[in-house]
Amino acid sequence: MNKQQVYIRGTGIVSPLGGSIAETLAALRENRSKVAPLDLFPLLQGSPLPVGQVRGIDTEPTLPRTHQLALTAATQAMAGYDRPPDAIVIGTTTGGIPTTEQLLRDGITDKNQYRLHGLNTVADELGRHFNCSGPVLTVSTACSSGAVAITLAMELLRGRQAENVLVGGVDSLCRLTYFGFHSLQLVDKNGCRPLDKNRRGMAVAEGAGMLLLSSEKKADTPVELLGAGLSCDAFHPAAPHPEGKGARTAMRAALADAGLSPRAIDYINLHGTGTPENDLAESRAVRALFPTPPALSSIKGATGHSLAAAGAIEAVIASLCITQDLVPANTGLRQVDPDLKLHPVTKPEDRPVTAVLSNSFGFGGNNGSLVLAKSGKFTQSTSKKTTNPLSILGSACLTGAGDTAATLAGLLNEKSIVGQADDQAIIQDLPPRLIRRLKRLPRMALSLAVNAYNRSQSGKKSLSIFMGTGWGALSETYDFLERLTTSQELFPSPTDFVGSVHNGPAGQVAMLLEATGANITTSGGDYSFEQALMAADLLLKDDETGVVLGADEGHAILSPLLDASIEPQPHVENLADGGGALHLGKMPRNKGRACIKLCFFHSCRTDGPISSLIKKLGGADTLQSDCGLVLTGIPAAAKKLGEKQLEQFIKLSSLAAPVSRYRKYIGEFASASAVTAALAASCLESGQVPALLTGGDPISLEKNKKILILGLGEYITAMELYRP
Repeated sequence: MNKQQVYIRGTGIVSPLGGSIAETLAALRENRSKVAPLDLFPLLQGSPLPVGQVRGIDTEPTLPRTHQLALTAATQAMAGYDRPPDAIVIGTTTGGIPTTEQLLRDGITDKNQYRLHGLNTVADELGRHFNCSGPVLTVSTACSSGAVAITLAMELLRGRQAENVLVGGVDSLCRLTYFGFHSLQLVDKNGCRPLDKNRRGMAVAEGAGMLLLSSEKKADTPVELLGAGLSCDAFHPAAPHPEGKGARTAMRAALADAGLSPRAIDYINLHGTGTPENDLAESRAVRALFPTPPALSSIKGATGHSLAAAGAIEAVIASLCITQDLVPANTGLRQVDPDLKLHPVTKPEDRPVTAVLSNSFGFGGNNGSLVLAKSGKFTQSTSKKTTNPLSILGSACLTGAGDTAATLAGLLNEKSIVGQADDQAIIQDLPPRLIRRLKRLPRMALSLAVNAYNRSQSGKKSLSIFMGTGWGALSETYDFLERLTTSQELFPSPTDFVGSVHNGPAGQVAMLLEATGANITTSGGDYSFEQALMAADLLLKDDETGVVLGADEGHAILSPLLDASIEPQPHVENLADGGGALHLGKMPRNKGRACIKLCFFHSCRTDGPISSLIKKLGGADTLQSDCGLVLTGIPAAAKKLGEKQLEQFIKLSSLAAPVSRYRKYIGEFASASAVTAALAASCLESGQVPALLTGGDPISLEKNKKILILGLGEYITAMELYRP
């Protein structure tokens, strides 16, 4: 079967180089650097470090800065397109944190002012602005986020789940990243000099790159996205593998996906951050794959490192290189480091560019490479269609009752499992040396992944990790910002900074399980686990395995401020948190304990989403005959809307199966659906459903009956679990 071709129909960019495609192109041709001392926010100590700062953003001043940058670039990418995109995929690490930082410093406790903190709110805002009714996904894999988002968007198009996808990456400057990277001693006080012999580090930057990807070829679509490759070093939380093994794997996978040999690449857009270790590792990876490397350079000497936005900004620039036959210079380079054994371009060059390889590598060893080319220049290779379902090989959960066994015992005895698992229940199966410096969320993620993996009946190593988290590592984020404030910005914690990134826990899981495949963290609020499951379904191929998990921690200060479903200022003992994990494989049905499928993921911005849901599930007759239990997740903040949706669903489906509102028994936290999925898998395996999960009496599930997990509210999701 031929792969569905993916075309770049529109692009948008806002960066330190300028606020448009034309300004960016002019700056690249003139080899100008826009890295300059920070003046976005005042500092309490010392002189400002050089950064890549965007000027003149005034799109919508009521929005946080990250949202403004995203909207500016997305509006450019959508120009001339008169329909809503079918889906939106955004990579970001900052979300509304610039606003949150100031609110916390000012002691503001009005939770309404924190409503745009979550990473998901950037994509949600774009969804509202462009009236997208399909899935709206948020990816947070540190500095590879933009490239990973583009990869997922490409797979949505290839799988014919969409015809047009708005995708990109965005991050804004904030105290967390500015002081965080400085605390790691990764910032060059003299500016960014990628590949230079005397380079000393990066320059933190901001910006947004957006692309409208389409499966429809038009006259104005001169560039194709041919392929992508993802990998994980599984080596260190913040440093690359010294030999660039993960980077090489990602590049090789991208070329294979595109059906190209290394000789077909005319230009490599290097990740090239300017830090000694990163540049050296990437150079080794390039030389291992390209005996004679083509023209190559890093543009981060001109733009700075815009973190989650970098991969998308550089994909837009790669597209420009192809349409303009331009190779950008390695800005800031004075003397090439001979140890790199590379020959970067020192001045902009006009030369034919047919195919570009663009690299993005991030914390946690998350690597992403993209291949872009002139439309029609290469014949797309055939691809083997994935036919196997997602089979559940093992499962685990954590709740207020404790681990999986304690949770199931609580349910069977009709005791509440709402609350927070105690620390001992979380760490009991983890090596002490591993968790010594870790806080609550990474410990939870490790516990869940290890137990799901160990309960698996498969001897295959888990190659990929997919994690959903609504809020990320709240303990590390709060502790970093609090110490920054109390120390008058003198002593930011490097350990807390590394731990504060949303993908940090998934990186820890990869290192423990030696999982070197894709490593993706999604952060879609109350629908984060569903987004992780979607990513797994899009990326896993037949006979490949992965751990899909969702986890969120309750934090006494931040949770009530950030999560609209949690009452203001609750007592610590009233908080709930937890998570669930599934070891999955794309395998024949008889290889697993159960199967799981994400059947539906849509917003409620259009009429008739419940009717569409029922149709997608096979219609009312199929639901009545196949469904044995409906577990419904309605976040407290969306109770009125969710109850109305549930009432309509029951009415239109004439469903006779028990319907239970699971958050009542599990608790109010973003990853409650992950717990529910793990419990549903256990119920299918045993054939018994405890009374607390039915909302009434315990039931026995007939072998042909499915469990349906509905997510209601701002988005409507449906996961089906069924026996092999």
